[in-house]
Formats: sequence, structure tokens, C-alpha cells
Amino acid sequence: MAAATGAALVVVPLTGAAAAALVTDESGVAGTSLDASAYTAYSNDVADIPEVTSAAKKASYTIETPTVKVKVPPPPEPEPVVVEETTTEVYESTDSAATEVSSVQTTTPSADVQAAISGSAVIAEASKYVGVPYVSGGSTPSGFDCSGFVSYVFGQLGISLPRSSGSYYSVGTQVSTPQPGDIIVTPGHVAIYAGPNLQIDAATPGTTIQFRGIWQTGATYVRVT
Repeated sequence: MAAATGAALVVVPLTGAAAAALVTDESGVAGTSLDASAYTAYSNDVADIPEVTSAAKKASYTIETPTVKVKVPPPPEPEPVVVEETTTEVYESTDSAATEVSSVQTTTPSADVQAAISGSAVIAEASKYVGVPYVSGGSTPSGFDCSGFVSYVFGQLGISLPRSSGSYYSVGTQVSTPQPGDIIVTPGHVAIYAGPNLQIDAATPGTTIQFRGIWQTGATYVRVT
């Protein structure tokens, strides 16, 4: 039997009296009359059909939806940035009003140094003070500035030289092809030439007397021996 309630259609099989009540005649059309006992049994069977859920009840239904927590992984850390650091020793002379700032690099090519020492009395004397600290205004082996060092070295050889770097332009003889023992003069700085691309000097505060590469540009070379 089909029972319709609202929009729902439920098909319920009938048994017992209810099934017996629905008989067909010889033409195959369902019978239309029931006796009292069959009708009562039929009514009881229909009453046993469960109630179909109404639309109002459906609207009152609630469905619990669990909360899903998603843990998002943190973003990857950035790749480390490699920074290459270079250290440049900067010379800033306080010997005179003229000041020259440039890069100063210490170098000790032993073969060139030994050749300069053996070939020049000036370089041999100057090499005795390697390691003496730079001292502004210093002119003794306890500490030198640039002109203090040059004048002291030549003084040990009996040659008197000025105490100010700017005065070295007017001493001795200027030469275009320097030899070990000549003086390198640039604005604000003096050094002693020790061979190709090599000098010995008191460079800057915080450093010591050393053989270095020639970093000055536009230098004047003076010979006093």
C-alpha cells in the first residue's frame, strides 16, 4: 500500500486482514467493499504505519559539524646572506697641514727586503725599527710618525733632515728612477723607498713600522745620499 504525507511517499506492505481486504474481482479491478471485521483489521494495520517526518520537523533538525583545525607550517627561513668583509687600513697623516688618505697594505717579500737591506745602508738602518708603533709626533724608537721615522733613520747616518713632511720637497735632489734609500714624498706623508713597489714607513695610528707596498700616487722621489 502507498501512503502519501506531504511531499513524502511511503510504500508499506500489508499483511493479515488488510491484505485480504484488498482483493480483485475477475476483471482485475480492486474490490471496493469491505465487511466490518476486515475494515477494523485494515484500520489497525494502517494505524501501525509509522508517522512520516513532516517538513516542520525536518527544519528543526540540527547537524553538529566538528571544527577542523589545520596547522599551517611556518614559512621556511630565508637563506643566510653571506657577506664578505674586507679590511682596509686607512692612512691619514697628521704630520702637516696637507693630508692624504689612501689604502695602506703591509707586505714583507723577504727576498726583496733582504736585497734592499744588503744594498742600502739606509734600508739596513730603517729595518732595525720594524715593529715600532706609530706615535703621532714621535721621533724616537719608542714611537715614530712618518717624518719622525725618516729623519731619525738618516740622522743615524749623519744626515740631518726636516721634521715636517712638507719640507722634504726642497731637500736633496729629485729623481725619476728611485733606488733603495731614496725618500718618497707625497702630500702629508714621507717614506723610504726599498725597491720596486716596496717601501718602509710609519703609516698610521694603530700600526707599526713595516715594509709595505707603495700605495701613494703621484709621488716625488728625493735622493739625499
